[in-house]
Amino acid sequence: MRYHKIPHSDLSISSLCLGTMTWGKQNSEHEAHQQLDYALTRGINFIDTAEMYPVPPESDTQGLTETYIGNWLKKTNQREKIVLASKVAGPFRTNYIRENMRLDRRNIREAVHASLERLQTDYLDLYQLHWPDRSANFFGQLGFEANPNEYGTPIVETLQALSELVKEGKIRYIGVSNETAWGVSQYLRLAEKHDLPRMVTIQNPYNLLNRSFETGLAEFAYREGVELLAYSPLAFGMLSGKYLNNQWPKNGRLTLFKRFSRYLSEQGYAATQAYVDLAQSHHLDPAQMALAYVNSRPFLASSIIGATSMEQLISNIDSIDLELSGEVISQIESIHQRYTYPCP
Repeated sequence: MRYHKIPHSDLSISSLCLGTMTWGKQNSEHEAHQQLDYALTRGINFIDTAEMYPVPPESDTQGLTETYIGNWLKKTNQREKIVLASKVAGPFRTNYIRENMRLDRRNIREAVHASLERLQTDYLDLYQLHWPDRSANFFGQLGFEANPNEYGTPIVETLQALSELVKEGKIRYIGVSNETAWGVSQYLRLAEKHDLPRMVTIQNPYNLLNRSFETGLAEFAYREGVELLAYSPLAFGMLSGKYLNNQWPKNGRLTLFKRFSRYLSEQGYAATQAYVDLAQSHHLDPAQMALAYVNSRPFLASSIIGATSMEQLISNIDSIDLELSGEVISQIESIHQRYTYPCP
């Protein structure tokens, strides 16, 4: 395993992060604990979760993922060996978690305390804002649509609430997720202006079918040290090739949950076929090739891998040892020129 020190922090994290959003929906608690045990044996020390997990979010399963992790921490006494990250949900989508959800002081404090209780820990190493408290193009939205009547929590108020929790020792560092270049710039500007905690990471989607992070955020991440925690590096498993030729694996995520159509466009299928053909022509596993490409990016802090089976998890972790040749990378870039951001 490789490790990486997050700029502007003292967090040293594994270059692969164990994602957890299937635990409580597609994975049982026993399976979650198996994954955690195995990941640690392979050198992974970074675990990412969220208060709204598992996904797809539902009122009767919300919080189960954190509960499973908390029970594992209590059972194994491994808290000091891991870097633990969670997230506070933004507004509009999950009102069953709390009434009138926003990224304001009340919501953030209630969210942190509930997560700490479920996780059975006194602190979080990294606490992230799951999505913005304003109109912005995230979750696959292509263009920006202005809403003159929108109400959002002022960013400085969000930072002040997080600052209180840092001072109280409840969280160590903060990050954003599903953010834009404008959002990141504002968080950094206001943190410096008001002497508030600095955002140290950004967790956005990044994979061969969705490299939109590169257009406005990659340089920002690299030069300002707000590095990427890449989620969906396999595009919900699409880049493994298992959904090609009208195949629908029984327990596949896109088979089970038809609402996740982000990567199922005509262009998405065509690009996936091209990447799978490329991998096979070089005797590479398509999923490992896709992960190795993400792992090689200079603006990356860690790639968040998730799996519903131990076989998938083992293969995904093995990708850390794959270094793509210049020829393969050049051919990936040629495919990208043909299919540019097919699934943003």
